[in-house]
Amino acid sequence: MRLFVAIDLPESVRAAVAREQTRLRAVCAASRDIRWTRPEGVHLTLKFLGEVASTRLPGLTSALNGLGGFDSFEIKVGGFGFFPSARRPRVFWVGLEAPPALGELAKRVVAAMAALGFPPENRPFQPHLTLARFEGSRPQPTLERALEQSGAGAFGRFTVSEFYLFESKLRPGGAEYSKVARFPKGESPQGHDSTQAESGSAS
Repeated sequence: MRLFVAIDLPESVRAAVAREQTRLRAVCAASRDIRWTRPEGVHLTLKFLGEVASTRLPGLTSALNGLGGFDSFEIKVGGFGFFPSARRPRVFWVGLEAPPALGELAKRVVAAMAALGFPPENRPFQPHLTLARFEGSRPQPTLERALEQSGAGAFGRFTVSEFYLFESKLRPGGAEYSKVARFPKGESPQGHDSTQAESGSAS
């Protein structure tokens, strides 16, 4: 199973991001370097786990349940950027403005997974939503000019009161995502059983 821990987006935010992504795709249609993500599959990833044996699911859900509750917090979605830079872009993203609570939640998730043998990332946690990846690392002047017309690129706000363990299945038409377990705020988060799993598709 290919797993990751993430916060899902409300449909209002997802739709706003999708509209701007559609505009940018049209402007950059001639570029062969850009691989756009599907809006349905955009998540705020807290920890990517990779390939994991299904027999490890009970341990994973137990460890995430063991984090205990957390206070809900608000995230503002807006602004654009590139990793590592606009001069050598590998990833194009929408930014997130969040309180320290988001970083603390991510830190707790990473620590819980590290205790199970999943090493932490070598770079600091930088919350973002990936809109595209690039085949090379060449500058994208057409995309940069299009972004100048987007202004601040504000896509709304949402309150975080839960996160999920997701599974990603690679399909010929793109990746398909399903929610394996849900971890809400509060003192006693509970995982989904198989009848409660939700799914969608993305690249």
